[in-house]
Amino acid sequence: MTDHDVLRVFCDPQGRHGNELGVVRDGTSIPAPDDRLALARTLGYSETVFVDDPADGVIDIYTPSLRLPFAGHPCVGAAWLLRTPQLVTAAGVVRTRFDGDVTWIEARPEWAPPRTLRQYASPAEVDALEVPPPGEWIYVWAWQDEPSGLVRARAFPGRGDGIDEDEATGAAALLLTGRLARPLHITQGLGSQIVTAPTPDGLIAIGGRVRHGGSR
Repeated sequence: MTDHDVLRVFCDPQGRHGNELGVVRDGTSIPAPDDRLALARTLGYSETVFVDDPADGVIDIYTPSLRLPFAGHPCVGAAWLLRTPQLVTAAGVVRTRFDGDVTWIEARPEWAPPRTLRQYASPAEVDALEVPPPGEWIYVWAWQDEPSGLVRARAFPGRGDGIDEDEATGAAALLLTGRLARPLHITQGLGSQIVTAPTPDGLIAIGGRVRHGGSR
């Protein structure tokens, strides 16, 4: 098995929960896209990042079934690990910043892969949903407290690649923030925490806490 770091991205303030992320620090050791995809499938995380240039923050992102030009939780995790002022993804340059224990990225909404955003009337309805059959990437959400921008959400990738529910999803949070045009504090999955905010120059900032889960 290739050496890689395991991070948990979008943890709560106590360091719990978060979405696991695989990071191959020496991405140049696996240059072929097909080999990267095969490793991502073997590792089985919702996303795996290959670091092609740690100094400049050049990364490449894969799910178990496809390559992604951009994804939120891999970028937040890679930014925390590399501590670079920016990341270079296939979609474009992602700005990064660090505020206490929260790592932030700033990206364009159009970089996010297509998602179906589906609003429900209450968090209880969101919690009661069964995992839908594969075929459509669905992000379900409800207001916990609309005046405060508190949101309850769950994510169902629908790819049929073994990731039936995503614990924390930055790209979908980016799309929801762009649609609502306001800062949000999202509780997703079992208790992961995502904070977002539109920026004056048309980007969306996505922030979260990251913890190191060790190397495998």
